Amino acid sequence: MAIDLSRPFQPIAIAVLTVSDTRGPDEDTSGDLLAERVTGKGHRLAARAIEIDDADIIAARLNSWIDDPAIDAVVITGGTGLTGRDVTPEALDRVKTRDIPGFGELFRWISYQTIGTSTIQSRACAVVARGTYIFALPGSNGAVKDGWDQILDEQLDSRNRPCNFVQLMPRLLEK
Repeated sequence: MAIDLSRPFQPIAIAVLTVSDTRGPDEDTSGDLLAERVTGKGHRLAARAIEIDDADIIAARLNSWIDDPAIDAVVITGGTGLTGRDVTPEALDRVKTRDIPGFGELFRWISYQTIGTSTIQSRACAVVARGTYIFALPGSNGAVKDGWDQILDEQLDSRNRPCNFVQLMPRLLEK
């Protein structure tokens, strides 16, 4: 990580969404980890929710957050696997403006270091949706740690060089 301490840190507003048919607030350890990491790095936790594995419900939640000018980014945990109930990538397809393919590629490379070839079962992905970043991670605590600690922590830090997602935010809606 190349943090340039001469640049100011610019906190952003991040919403955390857990996608699960089986977890409630008391069992949402991956959502807890994300929320702790968001605030621990100086960002603002703008919203937090748990939704069931239903693409319509997930897309509706995402649309409400995308349309909220007080939310800059959304980080999702869960629903990125291969089973019939895993529909987070399909929900992102309904709201996206464009894909960020390098996010999923880098996530799987990082994940390979700890879980080996099992990483190919992950459909971790990221998109831009009407000027809002959305990152989808698998639902395990390990995946959240890999995704936040080794990708999002750096890319959501305005001081990261040579470039970062924050510096692009004002230009996401350019034509």
